[in-house]
Amino acid sequence: MKTVQKLSESSNGITLSLLATALLSLLVSFAVQAEQSKVFGNYTVHYSVFTTDNLTPSVAKQYNIPRSKKRALLNVSVLKKSADGSSKPSKAIIRGTTTNLNQQLRELELREISEKGAIYYIAETPVDHAEILKYKLDVTPQGEKTTYTLSFQEQFYID
Repeated sequence: MKTVQKLSESSNGITLSLLATALLSLLVSFAVQAEQSKVFGNYTVHYSVFTTDNLTPSVAKQYNIPRSKKRALLNVSVLKKSADGSSKPSKAIIRGTTTNLNQQLRELELREISEKGAIYYIAETPVDHAEILKYKLDVTPQGEKTTYTLSFQEQFYID
């Protein structure tokens, strides 16, 4: 099943601190590249992309992710804003694709990771030096009929 989930943006410092801590402990032994997000009503979708050589060997092994400068890892999460202003992780169905400048389309196979109250969706894709990938994600939060579309691009430098 191909799913991608977007995280909701939160102004709540505690929620962002917990999210940042969870991301770091899950994926990287040092600072992750700048995380980005987009708000859709009560949902904020957070996403980041980086090469898998940034993962620690133990994390890569635990999640069966090959470490390589030539593999990109997409990490997506969705937060739902509650009536009290707090945000909580939300499951979602996420479909995603990448397209390079030659218009070669790749479907992303996202998998869900639940850990310590956090929910992430990750997918890997091969990349070449200086390659620009355009990502398109369709996110449908659990229990919702509306699908939100997010597009962004990332350039990878692997040499």
